[in-house]
Order: sequence, then structure tokens, then C-alpha cells
Amino acid sequence: MTILPSVAPPLPTVNKWARPLTMADPVKWLAQGWSDFKTQMPMSLAYGVLILAISLTLVSGLIALKRDYILFPMFAGFMVIGPILAVGLYEKSRRIEEGLPVRWENLFFVRPRSGGQILFTGVLLCLLMIVWIRAAVLIYALFFGMVAFPGLDHIASMLFTTVTGWAMLIVGTLVGGLFAAFSFAISAFSIPMLLDQRTDAFTAMGSSMALVWYNLRVLLMWAAIVLALFLASLATGMLGLVVIYPLLGHATWHAYRAVQPEAEVPAE
Repeated sequence: MTILPSVAPPLPTVNKWARPLTMADPVKWLAQGWSDFKTQMPMSLAYGVLILAISLTLVSGLIALKRDYILFPMFAGFMVIGPILAVGLYEKSRRIEEGLPVRWENLFFVRPRSGGQILFTGVLLCLLMIVWIRAAVLIYALFFGMVAFPGLDHIASMLFTTVTGWAMLIVGTLVGGLFAAFSFAISAFSIPMLLDQRTDAFTAMGSSMALVWYNLRVLLMWAAIVLALFLASLATGMLGLVVIYPLLGHATWHAYRAVQPEAEVPAE
């Protein structure tokens, strides 16, 4: 007679990435970011002015070199590398949170706990931006052939009054949406995590992607707020970056604190 061993059903596991977030949390993060912005405000404003100066220099250089066809994918690419440029703002928020003094050198000479991993992540994000710009140029060539870019004065009529223009807009939006979704997922929390923890770049990016996926509804709202504020900055000729960029940088730190992987979620 053969005795079969008893098999116990597997114990239920807790999803370590899900967080008890609500749709009101993104607004709360903005409010906390605004509080950090107002704390020693000249520092955050100076950071915003520096980002504005870099942006205007790049735009002016592209126009002077007659590379204005890169401007639109460059604006989208800014959303990819934006998180790495805000590392000084994360440091300011971290020091405010921990009750540490905040000095000018803390913004521009940051010493992340992950060491060079944060630089490696920045290189990866820059490469992703370059790939996106190249993809945008290829999409333009696929629809319009080897036709010179008509310039910013004529691009609107070229896109919105022709069937080819509308087709390119649809395809470009879909492809750009994929790039934007991927870049947001891997960078939403990875840079603050690398500043705050001793971890490696791939673990941080993977953790960021998991946190976004398992808290998708709230994080989509957060992404929509970030996009809306960035578009508002563009509508002001990028002058709005002086305030909006530091505000989003500080708010991103608080978003990270709300979802950081160490926070254990109790089983229900």
C-alpha cells in the first residue's frame, strides 16, 4: 500500500509593491513639494534658473545650427532625463525631511548613497533619449521621405492639413507614448532611490517599474500632472521651468517616500 504525502496549499503571499495610495496623493505630493520649494526658496529658484538657462542654450544652438527639426523630440526627451537633472532638489528635500542644514553646495555637489550607480543610470536615460530622438527622425523620413524640415513656421500646416501629416502624428504619438511610458516607469523613483539607498542601477529601475505597475491608477494621475505642468512651462516659452521644475523635483521626492520599497504593507 502506497502512502501519498499530504500536500499543504501554498500560503498567500503579500504583494510587496502595492501601496495604499489614493487619487488625492499626487496633489498631496505637490503640496509637500511646494512647502520644500518655499523653504530657502532662493536655492530652488536658482536651480530652476540653471535648468532654464541650459534649456534655452540648447534650443538656441539647435536653431542656429538649423537643426530645429530635433526640437520636438528634444522636448519629449527632456521628460526622460528630467529626473536625473533634479538630483539636487531631491537632496534638498531629503535634508529638510531629516532636519539637516541645507547649503548651496548640497544642491550642486550631491553625494548619493549608491555612489556612481546614479551616474550610470543617468547615462542609460541619456541613451534612451537619443534613441527616441533618432526614432522621431526616422518616423518623419518614413512619411515625408528625404524632404527638408519646413521650419517651425510651416510645420503646423504640414502636419494638420495633410493626410500624411495626420498619419505621422498618430504613429509618432503611439511610438512616443511607448517611450514615455517606459522612461517614466524606470525613472519615476529610481533616481531618488539611488540617492537614498545603497543599491545598483538595475535594481532601482526594476523597483521603480514594479512600483509604477502595481500602483498604476494613482501613478498615471501623477504622470498626467507632471506632463500638464511641463506643457505649461513650454507655453510660457520655458520661463515656467524656473518654478515648475523645482516644484516637481521636490514633489517627486515625496512621491518616492510614499512608495519606497522598505515600507512594508501589512497583510489583510
